[in-house]
Amino acid sequence: MLRSLKMPVLSLLCLATAVWAQSGNVIVVDPSAPAHPFPHFWEQMFGSERGIVTLRQSYREDLRQVKQITGFRYVRFHAIFHDEVGVYDENATGQATYNFSYIDQIYDGLLANGVRPFVELSFMPKKLAAKEIIQAFWYKPNVSPPKDLAKWDYLITQFTAHLVARYGIDEVSHWYFEVWNEPNLDFWGGDPRQLTYWELYDHTARDIKGVSPRLRVGGPATAQAAWADAFIQHCAANHIPVDFVSSHVYGNDRAQDVFGTNESISRNQMVCRAVKKVHDQIRASPLPTLPLIWSEFNASYKNETEVTDSTYIGPWLADTIRQCDGLVSMMSYWTFSDVFEEQGVVKTPFYGGYGLIAFGGIPKPAYNAFKLLHMLGEKRIALDSDSALLTRRQDGTLVVAVWNYAPPEQTGLPKTVNFHFKNAKPRIAIISRVDHEHGDFHSVYDRMGSPRYPSQAQIEVLRQAARLNPEIRKLKNDALTVTLPAQGLAVIELK
Repeated sequence: MLRSLKMPVLSLLCLATAVWAQSGNVIVVDPSAPAHPFPHFWEQMFGSERGIVTLRQSYREDLRQVKQITGFRYVRFHAIFHDEVGVYDENATGQATYNFSYIDQIYDGLLANGVRPFVELSFMPKKLAAKEIIQAFWYKPNVSPPKDLAKWDYLITQFTAHLVARYGIDEVSHWYFEVWNEPNLDFWGGDPRQLTYWELYDHTARDIKGVSPRLRVGGPATAQAAWADAFIQHCAANHIPVDFVSSHVYGNDRAQDVFGTNESISRNQMVCRAVKKVHDQIRASPLPTLPLIWSEFNASYKNETEVTDSTYIGPWLADTIRQCDGLVSMMSYWTFSDVFEEQGVVKTPFYGGYGLIAFGGIPKPAYNAFKLLHMLGEKRIALDSDSALLTRRQDGTLVVAVWNYAPPEQTGLPKTVNFHFKNAKPRIAIISRVDHEHGDFHSVYDRMGSPRYPSQAQIEVLRQAARLNPEIRKLKNDALTVTLPAQGLAVIELK
C-alpha cells in the first residue's frame, strides 16, 4: 500500500522537473563542461557625442565613471573634422592651413583617462566641401565629398602625421582609423553613394598607410549591415589597404533594410543576426581573416524611454552577448553618456537617450547592466540555456548571468530559475541584480514628481537609488533558486 502511494508521487515529481526543464527554469551548472575563451567584446569600445564635446567636464566625468566599471579601451565619435574643431581652413589664395590645437586637447583628454581613439574620419570641412550638403543633426555636419581629392589627401596625411609625431607610432599603431560614417545613408552626399565612397576610402587608406604601414584603417562603417561584401571585393580586386571591416545595426532596424526580407525579427534577435550576416560575408570573401568591428549597436536608434532608459537593456544586452559570442572582435555600444546633442540640447534628464549615464551623472539601468556583465569570467562554459551564461574567471570563480527577457511593449511574468550544481559544491552565492527594484532610479524619480530640472540634492538621491546592493546566500544541497521579474538581470558569483 505504501509502495503504491509512493510511485505516483515520484512520477509527479519527475513530470514537474521535466516541465521546468522544458521551460528553461532548471539549469544544470557543470564547470567540467566544454569551455572556450570569452573575451569581453561588448565592453571594449563605446560610442559618444561628437569630437568637440569631449572637451566638456561632464563628458569626461562620465567617461571616467564608465571606465571604472568596464573594460573600456576605445571611444568612437563623429565629426573630428567639423569646422567647430577648427582643423582645416584656406587662406585668400585657396592654400590649405591646419590647426591641431583642439585635436590635441581632444585626444590628450582621452588618453589621460586610459581610453584610446577609434578615429572616425568625418565630416567635411566647409572650405573643403564640393557643395553644402547639411545632414539633419543639430550641429549641422556637412556630408559633401571633397571639392579636391588632392586637398583631402593632404589633410589626411597632415592629420595622421601630426598624431604620429605627437603620440609616437608605437601608440598610434594601437588606434583604428575608420573612413566616414554610414555612407549608405544621408551621412554621405556622394552620387552615386557607393562608388564615390570607394573613391574616398581608397584615397584615405593609402594616405594613412603612406604615413606608416603600421597604422590600421578600415570601413565601410555602414548602417544596416550593408556593403561589407562589396567593400571587401573592391579592396581585394584593387589592392586597397584594409585592416578591419566595420558596420552598424540597431535592435529596431527593419528586416527589409538589413536582409531584404519581409520577416518580423524581434529586437533581441536583430543585432546578432546582422553581425552573423557580415561575419559570414567576411569568411566567404577573398580576405576571410579580416576582423569584424561592430562600431555602433544598441536596442534602439530612436529615443525610446521604455528601451534605453529602462531595465529592458539588461536582459537585451545579456542575450545579445550570448548570441554574438565568437562572431565579432569588438562591439561599440552607442553611447556611454547622455551628454549628447544630435537632436539638440537635452531638455529633460530621462528622454530615451542612448547613454549609460543620464544628466547629472545619474547611472541608468544600462550602466548597471554593463557593470554586472563586466563581472563575467574570461572563459565561457557550455550551458543548456538560452537565458543564461556560465563563465569562469582566471582565479577559478564561477560566474553566472541569468535573465528574464520581455519585449518593452509587454509586461511579462516573473520567472523562477532552479540551478543545480554538478561537479561543483559552491558554498556561497553573491547575487547582484538590475530590475525595477534594484539599480533603477525610476520609482524614486516618480515620487519626486519627475522634475525637469532636478536639484543637486535630488540628483544625489537618484544616484543613491541607482546603487547596487548584492545579496549573499549560503547554499544547501547543491542547489540555488532565483526569481527574476520581467526584464530582470542577475549576475551570480559562486564561491
